[in-house]
Parts: sequence; C-alpha cells; structure tokens
Amino acid sequence: MTALVKLNHGDDGQALLQQTLKQILLAPVYDVAKRSSLDRLPKLSQRLGHEVWLKREDQQPVFSFKLRGAYNKLHSLTVEQRAVGVVAASAGNHAQGLALAAKKAGVRALIVMPTTTPEIKIEAVRGFGAEVLLHGDNFDGAYAKAQQLAAQQGYSMVPPFDDPQVIAGQGTIGLELLQQQRQLDAVFVPVGGGGLIAGVAAAIKALAPQIKVIAVEPDDAACLAAALQAGKPVDLPRVGLFADGVAVKRIGRDPFALAKHFVDEVVTVSSDEICAAIADIYQDCRAIAEPSGALSLAGLKRYVAANPQLKPLRLAAILSGANVNFHSLRYISERCELGEGREAVLAVTIPERKGAFLQFCRLMRRRPITEFNYRFSSDAQAQVFVGLRLSGDPQERAQLLDDLTAAGYPHQDLSSDETAKLHVRYMVGGVPPRSIEERLFHVHFPEHPGALEDFLTALGDRWNITLFHYRNHGAASGRVLMGVQFADLSALEAADFERCLTTIDDDWREVTDSPAYRFFLAPKR
Repeated sequence: MTALVKLNHGDDGQALLQQTLKQILLAPVYDVAKRSSLDRLPKLSQRLGHEVWLKREDQQPVFSFKLRGAYNKLHSLTVEQRAVGVVAASAGNHAQGLALAAKKAGVRALIVMPTTTPEIKIEAVRGFGAEVLLHGDNFDGAYAKAQQLAAQQGYSMVPPFDDPQVIAGQGTIGLELLQQQRQLDAVFVPVGGGGLIAGVAAAIKALAPQIKVIAVEPDDAACLAAALQAGKPVDLPRVGLFADGVAVKRIGRDPFALAKHFVDEVVTVSSDEICAAIADIYQDCRAIAEPSGALSLAGLKRYVAANPQLKPLRLAAILSGANVNFHSLRYISERCELGEGREAVLAVTIPERKGAFLQFCRLMRRRPITEFNYRFSSDAQAQVFVGLRLSGDPQERAQLLDDLTAAGYPHQDLSSDETAKLHVRYMVGGVPPRSIEERLFHVHFPEHPGALEDFLTALGDRWNITLFHYRNHGAASGRVLMGVQFADLSALEAADFERCLTTIDDDWREVTDSPAYRFFLAPKR
C-alpha cells in the first residue's frame, strides 16, 4: 500500500469542488438508474474486526455504475445534439450503460466495438437499443473510428470517464453513500480512467470531509498512482488485463484535477487479492463481482492488513460492476486462496521409493492438500508439485517450510511465482526417461481434511507410484490419476493391488489405453 497524496484544499480545489457538487446534485440519473443498496458484510466484518459495507452497483439494470454518467452526459446535450445522436467506443460496461441511457433519453446511439469483442457483449448492447459498428482489433482502433464518425457525421462523443458531466453522474453514488451511512471512516473506490473516484471524492469531501477517500488500483494498471507521482497524467507503458474494466493506461485530465485534491491515499493490489475479494463478496452476498468490481474490497482488505494498529472502523467499498466473463471463474477460483495467503504452492524433492508419498503426507500433519503432481523422472529422487491449504497466518507458512527443512526435504516456495501458478502447475509430468511398464488408474475417495493421507495409507507402501495427479476442487470426492509400476509384480500381487483399489473405490477405472496418456505421458517403446 502506498500513501501518495494527502488532502490539499487549495483555492482552485475548492472552486472545482463546489462546481462539481452542484452538477452532482442536479444530475437526473434516477430517470434510468436505481439507488443501489449498501449491504453490510457480516462474515468479512467479523474476520477483519471492522464494520465493512458494500455499495452494490451490480444491482443497476446494466450491472454496473456506468449508466449514471452516460445518462447525465446525454441530459446535458442540446436539442440539436440529441437530434443528431451520440457515438462512443467501448467493449465493456460503458457500451451497455450508454446504450440503455440513450434508449431512455430517446437519443440515437452508435457504439464502435473492436472486432474481437465477444458476441455476448455485442448482443447485450444491441439488446438495449444501440447500433453496433465493429471496427479495429482493439480499443484504440475503435476509438479512432468513433472520433472519425463524430467529426464526419456530427455525432456527440460520450467519453467513458474524462468529462465533467460523466463525473457528476458517477458522483451520485457518493451522495447515496452518505444518505445510507453517514458514520463512515473511509470509502474505497476502484480506479480506471478516474470518473468514478473523481465524482465520489467530490461528493464526500464537499459534505463529509472527515471521511477518507481511498483509491484502489491493480498493481499492473496503476495510472492514478503514476499521475500523482508525476504531478500530471502520464501514460503507463503497459497495463494488465485481468481487471479489464480498469485497464486504462492514462487517467483522464478532468478526473485527475479532482483526484489530486480529494483522494487521501492510493492502494494497489494483485490479481490474486482481487480473486480473494470476489470470493468474499460471494460468501456474504451470493453475488459474483467482475474483477474490477471487487477491486475496491481487495484494497480495503489490503489497507486493514497494512494497518493492524487501527481501532475498529466503519469502512465502505464500491462494487462497481458484475459483468464477469463466466469462463474466467475457473481462474478466479484457482487464485482466490493464494490471494488470501490460504494456500502455499511448493516444489519439493522426495526420495524415489515405495512409501515416500505417504511419509511426506504424514509430515504435513493433516494439513489439507489441495494439489499433488508427480511424474517419475529418475531412480533416485522425485520432484513433486504440491499445494497446501493454510489458515492465512504467516507464521504457519514459515513453520511449514521449517518442517520440510528439518525433515531433510529440499524445497522451493512457488506461491509468488506467476509462471508456476499460471502454467507449470498444469504441466508437471511428461514422459519418463525409460520404459517402466506402468498402468494408469482413475480413483475416487471421500474428500475431507487428511483425505489424501488416508488414501495413501489405505493403498499401503507395496507399490511403486510412477505418476500422481490430485487436485481438491471443493467437491464431495477427491479424484486421483495414478500410475503404478507393474514390471516386477507377479499376477498375484497385481490382483492384490486391484483388490486394494476396490476397498477405496469400487468404481475405480483403469485408463492405460487413454489416447491422451499414450500421446503425452506413456513411456515410449
């Protein structure tokens, strides 16, 4: 967390504040938007030791706050401008917000979207009554085309954030917050181009200046932090795309003019922390936020963790949207435990001998094992990739590593290694260096803490395991893909092995003939 700016109520700031507040108070956003609820998060409040509230902008008709600013901008246009229509470039929430706002205002809207935009987003915009023009491979190409159409056809451009009327429309969220809960100590606001933080900060600092306004950005797209350090908006060389709703290289000029006076601090967070915040919102509200929507709650949690001396506070975060790509939930689920410090990902070297897996699991002292990947590679030692669920206490991670060292297991903590978390965990394996005459089995067992150790105990140490893959998916049963060396087993021993499997899972299957196994994992003959 970085405290980059403190309040500076200079004359210019005060004049701008009063002007923005007037525009916020006059913004007719409730013609199209609803007053979203402010929900207390009981589970997270208890865990953090602070009262945590969530402003639910995911409840808007377009599932994000964007229609507030878009509608206010349309309302400010002249009769002549409305007659011609408006144009914008967007592949996200601004497109849907403007489309619905234009439909309500009776204004023709043309949205230029990149040709790479998913069909579901295109259809959503059309469903709200706007025309869609696909142009360019990215936002920059679409934006250039929108500017060209505005110049040629006389359309009015509706920017996503860099406009006083858009800022004022978003600022109505700040007014609602104060009406719903005046006794707040701090409000956490996500930052992309800056329209939301500028409007909310103006409303709060004009009416309740004692409340801190804390901006939250992804650590790979922190354009406000960069601008505050430089004293002016600057271009980031690149931005991360996980929180695509705030993936902006340069903060807007008008938002920065307000933010530099009325933002108290800037907090940056990682993608893993955002995933953990998405999980927190689901646990308390049964709502699924998009990554940029959960950004502010991730910042709230980071702020609390960095300030353990704080007395109990009343803290609010703005859930800015819920237009999440369904298929990204797989990634979010994988990363949320790491974001909470509740999973460790390790590379560990163990002896290559019968019973070595079981001995290692027993050393883990019944800690839930979330993942276990191994492939035979030599007769001397085995390299395993293992995930372990932790309580979140940093001391537990340190104790785990100390236990491995004391037991003589060489190891490496990969919990902060992006390559390991994004790719290597799915690639552990391959073809062994020599023929080992193995057979491959798929086995289920009841899932509970210590389940993997119980499975290995039931299996015993008579068999040489040559391949092992296990991942805890939160289901009622654990699933294991296991290779066993049969080169030195008699027919009687092979039958004993199958009987042993049946005691664990009477529905076990041999999958040695799997094409995927034969192609990628089987020893070459």
